[in-house]
Amino acid sequence: MLIDFFSAVGDIFTSESTYINGALFAALLGFAATGEWVAERSGTLNISVEGMLLSGAFAGALGYHLTGSVAVAMVFGAMGGVLIAAVQAEMSHRLTADQFVVGLTLNILVFGLAGFLDREIDPKATFASTVEIPLLADIPLVGEALFAEPWPFYLLYGLVPLSWWLVYRTRWGLELRAAGENPQSADVSGIDVNRRRRQSIYYAGITSGLGGAYFVFARLATFDDSIIGGRGFIAIAAVIFGGWTLWGTVAGCILFAGALSFRLSVQGLGYEINTELLQALPFLVTIGAMAIFARRVRPPTALARPFIRGLK
Repeated sequence: MLIDFFSAVGDIFTSESTYINGALFAALLGFAATGEWVAERSGTLNISVEGMLLSGAFAGALGYHLTGSVAVAMVFGAMGGVLIAAVQAEMSHRLTADQFVVGLTLNILVFGLAGFLDREIDPKATFASTVEIPLLADIPLVGEALFAEPWPFYLLYGLVPLSWWLVYRTRWGLELRAAGENPQSADVSGIDVNRRRRQSIYYAGITSGLGGAYFVFARLATFDDSIIGGRGFIAIAAVIFGGWTLWGTVAGCILFAGALSFRLSVQGLGYEINTELLQALPFLVTIGAMAIFARRVRPPTALARPFIRGLK
């Protein structure tokens, strides 16, 4: 039995499909988690990531249905994410509604609305064209997974360093971090705390919308209201797992994507393991990682705390 187990694990980790699927899920989580990391550094726990991803996926499919262009559809996806972000930002940081309640409500609303519109419109999509980078695509096991992907995948290679630069190398990023660490002092310094928080949510909306659209054109070539399936919450967990650092967040995306890919690889290679257990595996890994690391990292001091001028 033990020999069979190690044989199965060996087959899974020497299969290119494991890494290809892992890259697919890591990219989806990466788009969402990168924006969520920016939002959380400003002091906002953006629960509506799930809704932003799903809205981006539907808007991307609709954009392709209307224009026949994947590039335009990606812009539609970003706009779909920003639409949800605008509601979250305005409700949470202008009207000071509870950001958790707003986020959960938006997730439920988007799920229901996307399902209804999908049945009414039935938008058609396609697979995005694959771009293969010479030499790098020939690297054993990971070459095809990282360097022979649908072209929207490569947006992530620019998005991650761009996000780091914005947060750590610009005045906007300095003010954003101040809003997340000590909003009262930031306010005294002349920083509009809630404005910076709203802007960070808009940024998360753009990246999550792009992620949702990417997933449509890389995974199914069609829209389905179950396409995201809770992965927005896994993206939030990746930020916490990473200790609110960008590179730790990326590592969390890779870890959790590996669990998602493992499930598919086990089934694809014909090994018989309890289906319910396989479906729960990514979430079990997420919960386990959170239990181990959540107490060992320090969040932004004002994370999830609303800012009202004059109140401490």
